[in-house]
Amino acid sequence: MFKLVAWQGQGVTIAPEALALMDRTAASFAALVRARVAADPDALIYGVTTAPGDGAAVALDAEHQARRPTRLWIAMSYGEPLPERVVRGIVLARLANFLEGNAAARSDVALAVADLLDEEALPVVPAQGNGGAGEILALGCLFFELSERLQLTPKERMALINGSPCAAALVADVALSGRERIALAEGIFALASDVIGAPDDAYAADIEQLWGDKHETAALRALRLLRAGSPGERQRYQAPVSFRILPRVLGAALRAQATAEHAASVSLQSVTDNPVYLPPDAERPLGAVLSNGGYHNAQAPAAMDCVASAWADLCQLAERHTEQLFQHPATARLLSADEWTVKPLHQAQSWWAEEARALAQPTLLSLAGFGQNDVAAPSFLAWRKVTAIGKCLDGALAGLAAVASQALHVAGRGAGAGLDGLLAEVRAQLPPVTDVRAVGRDCQALMDAFTARALGQGPAE
Repeated sequence: MFKLVAWQGQGVTIAPEALALMDRTAASFAALVRARVAADPDALIYGVTTAPGDGAAVALDAEHQARRPTRLWIAMSYGEPLPERVVRGIVLARLANFLEGNAAARSDVALAVADLLDEEALPVVPAQGNGGAGEILALGCLFFELSERLQLTPKERMALINGSPCAAALVADVALSGRERIALAEGIFALASDVIGAPDDAYAADIEQLWGDKHETAALRALRLLRAGSPGERQRYQAPVSFRILPRVLGAALRAQATAEHAASVSLQSVTDNPVYLPPDAERPLGAVLSNGGYHNAQAPAAMDCVASAWADLCQLAERHTEQLFQHPATARLLSADEWTVKPLHQAQSWWAEEARALAQPTLLSLAGFGQNDVAAPSFLAWRKVTAIGKCLDGALAGLAAVASQALHVAGRGAGAGLDGLLAEVRAQLPPVTDVRAVGRDCQALMDAFTARALGQGPAE
């Protein structure tokens, strides 16, 4: 569903039963607040009878309650905007929190949130400047106009901005793009290994039981399948290290992908409100309200860091494979005769490897903030890094594909049934170089095609 709504632009419909449940729980929450305040005028219910943030320790008197803003006040982040697909994902993730009544928000609020997905243009949500303890700055930007149109209760204002729907959408976005990026990486690395004539030993089925890891097994099988039927000769001695470790590095990427998918699945289903409302049951006829740390998603940035590291390693391998294609005895003669064809691409490849290396730093808990908000949520930082590394990987794979394609052109052969389709896809953007031209422009077109494919806009769809 996330892909349909966030990436493919579909809207959502809320079931009447869910709308009725929201109205019942909103009413029961209001009754709970009245009962608490009647029993204790100084009752502290975060953001409802108190101010948010540093005001959590003091109940608001009638004068302060009357002066509270009735719309969101926290639309304060700025910088480069998030892509629309991510903003749609955030809307969906926030809406999911309302459906079982834990937000204590009326159905009118949920319907207004759902209606955002049908609007021609969503509010701008910055990808930068979100250094808060949670996601209140970004969510304040997203829902500011909505809060101007509706008369929101204090709990409904908190329900719009206090949670971690951004982290859920960000890690889901990375997980979706990772599926195509890994499939593309498997194909292009298999193509390079075929061009160089890497022996089949390093990808043999017998290794699967020796290593005993399902992700490395999947990588071994993918490489065997892609290389099967190639007309190329296999060299008699072992391939360079960068080709022999390929199943293990691709296996690590598959493992990181699985981690991201798990984090996305859990995060999109989690109830992350603060305070969170537990609807009435037999033991608690008015329900209960709990202050908690649901607005801080710890697994999403860690999962995105895993993907970032794995993709950065693939960038390093792409650079190593490019160098080997130019220097290895089996391929050097195919690529070094004319300096004006693709040889300068090894210099471009070093850039993608080094930029990915520089970006692949761990996303640690921030030391920013003070008072109640003394730890900032790192999900936006992790997403920005992994997204940038993803573009590096697209560029690195484009460069490696260009060199491998040129070597096969000079050799006058294809790559076999498993890879000839990919080879045709590469050559549609970057034909073999037969005269002097600006090859970088073709590489850019190929890189853009790879990025589009990763984002669900390419031929794999």
